[in-house]
Amino acid sequence: MDRREFVKTSTVGMGTLAAGLGMKDLKAAAAAPATPSPVSSDKIGRPVRVVSIGFTEGHGLDEIAGLVDKEGAAGTDLIALPETWRGQDEKSPETLDGSTVTTISRLAKKHNTYVVCPIDRLEGKRRYNTSILIDRKGQVAFLYNKLYPVLHAECIKPAPQQGVHPGDHITVHDTDFGRVGLAICFDVNWISLWERMADQGAELVIWSSAYSAGRSLQAQAILNNYYIVSCTWTPDCLVFDIDGQQLLYEKENQGHGVNISRITLDLDRCVFHQDLNRPHKIAKLLQEHGDDVAEEKWMPMEGWFVLKAKRPGVSARELARQYGLEELGHYINRSRCEIDRCRGWEYHG
Repeated sequence: MDRREFVKTSTVGMGTLAAGLGMKDLKAAAAAPATPSPVSSDKIGRPVRVVSIGFTEGHGLDEIAGLVDKEGAAGTDLIALPETWRGQDEKSPETLDGSTVTTISRLAKKHNTYVVCPIDRLEGKRRYNTSILIDRKGQVAFLYNKLYPVLHAECIKPAPQQGVHPGDHITVHDTDFGRVGLAICFDVNWISLWERMADQGAELVIWSSAYSAGRSLQAQAILNNYYIVSCTWTPDCLVFDIDGQQLLYEKENQGHGVNISRITLDLDRCVFHQDLNRPHKIAKLLQEHGDDVAEEKWMPMEGWFVLKAKRPGVSARELARQYGLEELGHYINRSRCEIDRCRGWEYHG
């Protein structure tokens, strides 16, 4: 039995295929870790400034544009907005050249920032719950169509209202600060979707939603070792570290139905398993570059540790690679491929 046949005939495999995962992609992910973006010569690590603007329903375009304008003027790398924040009813579907994307794109360009702008999107005769990454020039960098619309609330709609069509593609986008993935609300329940983003080298995932998810969202950070930042209607914001630790939880408490959270994340930080990396490789790295990098976290129960840069111009990831340390995600993928090969399963493109 080869690997492709196993995937097609197993319940786990069917879920994986539904999320767009292929064994060719998994093999590629295990072959070599993604090349990280370069670090700055005047900043420690690879910092990215993220703003999450969450709010309850009923806030108009002009009001939210004003908040984006204000946060952009203060200086940030990425601003996130909630799922279908202009609403989701028979009047809300719009195209990419509609008022929402046009307005937010203008602000992204004005302030030289990325913006995640979800809309109820119309494409031909199909309707999608779409999260849009707008780049610093105000251009649409890429689209993510919600892979798993809520069955009873989005997919099944009486005529003449058209139901939301599920997306069929998962990807991450290379920004000037790192690789960004997008997910939406109900997507939090499908592990394969989040795993697919990890296989493509995601370093930061923006999750726009109607609700908070809590531990369900945290589980994805634990399993996939990238930062996750949420932006919701609740309104609140959760931020999880690359090891799944909760870094931030803030919610609206001023009575205006708006929450604004700001955080800086270092995308150069990296997590490793103890296997094969300790004690000799990490000891040699720290002995020879103790002024450059530090073992920031030591997690004996998980068998993990986290490295970070200590001074500008140094990449903890690149130094670790030079000393033969293998990041956790790559180690898990490589192990999966090799163990499957021991079972006699072969990979086919």
